[in-house]
Amino acid sequence: MNYQHSLNGEALDLPLGKVVCVGRNYAEHARELNNPVPTSPILFIKPATAVVPFAGEICIPKGEGECHHELEMSVLIGKPLQAAGAAQARDAILGFGLGLDLTLRDLQSRLKEKSHPWEIAKSFDGACPLSGFITPAQLTDPQHTDLSLTVNGSLRQQGNTADMITPLYALIAYMSQHFTLLPGDVVLTGTPAGVAALQAGDQLMAVLGEGLRCEARII
Repeated sequence: MNYQHSLNGEALDLPLGKVVCVGRNYAEHARELNNPVPTSPILFIKPATAVVPFAGEICIPKGEGECHHELEMSVLIGKPLQAAGAAQARDAILGFGLGLDLTLRDLQSRLKEKSHPWEIAKSFDGACPLSGFITPAQLTDPQHTDLSLTVNGSLRQQGNTADMITPLYALIAYMSQHFTLLPGDVVLTGTPAGVAALQAGDQLMAVLGEGLRCEARII
């Protein structure tokens, strides 16, 4: 099943662009992987080819070691942003959703040990399941919103966007200093603690605030 941007269940005539991501934007997640807490955002990009729907069945790579889930609030960009401020970043947001930053953890660890880039552990085909989006008005405060992931009925990840090291609008503004953001681009905002390996047959349910819920099965 191919991915297409949607807002409140209605398809959008908007291209799927790049996905700009941030590493270690929740301190507890950095600590759980024995990584230092960063003093500025660590950015990387997933290509459009990594995106699949966060619904139905999600296929994870076989024979590459553990594939970890990293649940994140996703942001759909609706206006061009370049060297923007926080207020401009806020006004450019078309919708909020949920995304999984799927990570081949064993492969990433091997690459990091060699001081090699680790894009192939983060940006492979299917590495970025995205839900549909809801409007900003459907979240009381996007900078203070709960998100959670359960796997087979057990809570794995739970956090609040208020715990981001770099807050939401400031993060998007920072990204725009380095990468021009265009309508149809997506921002992933970091993952709370609780990341773990996925297995075929796992049933996932992710929730953002009170307005968005999505379910999928791992194959």
